[in-house]
Amino acid sequence: MKLFACDNCDQVVHFDNRHCVRCNHRLGFLPGDLAMHALEPCEEAVWQLVSDADRKVRFCANAGLDICNWLVEGDGEFCAACRHNRLVPNTDTQDGIDRWRRIGQAQRHLFYSLLRWKLPHPDRGEDPQGGLVFDFLEDSLQGNGNVVPAMTGHEEGLITIRAAEADDATREQARSSMNEPYRTLLGHFRHEAGHFIWNKLVRDQNGLDDFRAVFGDERQDYLAALQKHYAAGPPLGWQDNFISAYASSHPWEDFAECFAHYLHIVDTLETARAFGIAIDPRGHEEISGEVDFLPYRAKSAEQLVSAWVPLSLAINAIQRSMGQPDAYPFVLSSPVVAKLEYLHRLIQGAAAP
Repeated sequence: MKLFACDNCDQVVHFDNRHCVRCNHRLGFLPGDLAMHALEPCEEAVWQLVSDADRKVRFCANAGLDICNWLVEGDGEFCAACRHNRLVPNTDTQDGIDRWRRIGQAQRHLFYSLLRWKLPHPDRGEDPQGGLVFDFLEDSLQGNGNVVPAMTGHEEGLITIRAAEADDATREQARSSMNEPYRTLLGHFRHEAGHFIWNKLVRDQNGLDDFRAVFGDERQDYLAALQKHYAAGPPLGWQDNFISAYASSHPWEDFAECFAHYLHIVDTLETARAFGIAIDPRGHEEISGEVDFLPYRAKSAEQLVSAWVPLSLAINAIQRSMGQPDAYPFVLSSPVVAKLEYLHRLIQGAAAP
C-alpha cells in the first residue's frame, strides 16, 4: 500500500485515515483516482475535493457507522467495494459493528489491488450468474447450545466470510486447531478472491491447458481431495512444490493460495517502497534488497521475489526480536516461483492499459 498526502497541507495520509492529523480536513478514498482526498463540505451529504472544487462526491452509505471511508462519484449509494455486499454483520450490537469495521478494512485492501490492476469484478447486477458478491455470515447455535461455525468459501462468485473471524481470539483458535502458520481476514479475502479470478481469467478465457501445465488437472474430484487432505494431511515433502500445506490439496486451492501470496507480496513491497525501506546488511550482500521498481508493474515474478525474500527475512527477524511469530512463515521454492510467474503473466495480461 502506498502512502498518500493531504491535498490541503501535504501531511502524510494513510489508506484508512478519516481525518488529516495536521489540518483536520475530512478525508476519503476515491476509487476512480486510487487516491485519498481532502474534502470540504458543499451541501447536505455532498463534499467537494480540496484539489478540485468542481468535483462533487458523497461518502459510501456505510460511512455512517464508520464502516467505510470510500467515496462515491456520480450515481449509486455504495462505493466500489461495498456495492458487492449482500449479507453483512448484525449492526444492532457493538460487537457486530466492530466486526464489520474490521471486515470492511480487509475488503477494501483487497479491492485496492483489484482496482490497481483493473481486474474484472462485476457485481451481480452486471453478471447475475457469476458476479462477485459477499456474505459475511454469523455462526449458528444448535438446540444443545453448541456453536456451528459459519463457513468461509467461494462458489461461482459468491464469497462467504465467517464474521466471527474478525475477532482475534476466534481466528487464533481456528488457526491453531487447523495447524496453520498464518491466518488473517485479509488472507481470507485474497484467497477466496483467487477462486473468483480463476473463474474469470482461466476457465472463462479458455486458459485451462496453460493452467494445468503449471498447477495440474483441476478435474480431479474436489470434495474427495479435500476429504483426503483433512484426513491424511499433506503429502510428504509438500514444501518442495507448494506454498502451503493447503495448497497441496487440489489445483484450485493451489491457485487460490498462490494468488493470495502474490497479492501479499506485491502490496507489502509497495508499502516498503513508499517508506523507502531497503535491506542492506553489512557483510551479507546475498540477502540485500531494495524495491527500486513499481511492484504493481513489476517486470516478472522473479523481480518481485528477489526484493521480497530479503524484506521478509528482515521482517521475520524483527518480529522475533519483539517476541512475535514470523510475519511471513513461508518458503518460496523454485516450483512456487514458477507458479507466481504464471500468475504474474495472467494478471498483467488481464490488466487494462
